[in-house]
Amino acid sequence: MIALVVNGEHCEAPAADRNLLSYLRFDLRLTGSKYGCGEGLCGACTVLVDGQPLRACMATVGAVAGGQVTTIEGLAQENALHPVQQAFIDESAMQCGYCIPGFIMTAVALLHRESEPSPAQIREALAENMCRCGTYQRIQRAVERAAAQR
Repeated sequence: MIALVVNGEHCEAPAADRNLLSYLRFDLRLTGSKYGCGEGLCGACTVLVDGQPLRACMATVGAVAGGQVTTIEGLAQENALHPVQQAFIDESAMQCGYCIPGFIMTAVALLHRESEPSPAQIREALAENMCRCGTYQRIQRAVERAAAQR
């Protein structure tokens, strides 16, 4: 059994080679991280591992063993949305919403390492996340809003 912590809860996975995204979605029923491309290119499956963004579709449970995994479901605290989640709502940053968990997780990691990112830094951090609906400007504004409210 492989031990890891997901959203603050101690978990055990049966096999080190189990795909992390599949484990989160099917074993733990944490469906916020989405399967998009399956090649680590779209960002829909992004989770945080020890505060760093990781494409869960490309990782195994064994690769994150002993780490702290945070999914979109783990961001809210005491029935309050994370400031980045709230900013995405306030800016109407989503259309279909499929990609938004990955964008939010990437933005949270950015704001942890850079409290006042420039617009260029935000674009660079989010450049490898794809939104098929094209809400990039609203996503940019949401991250700027979250940074300003910190």
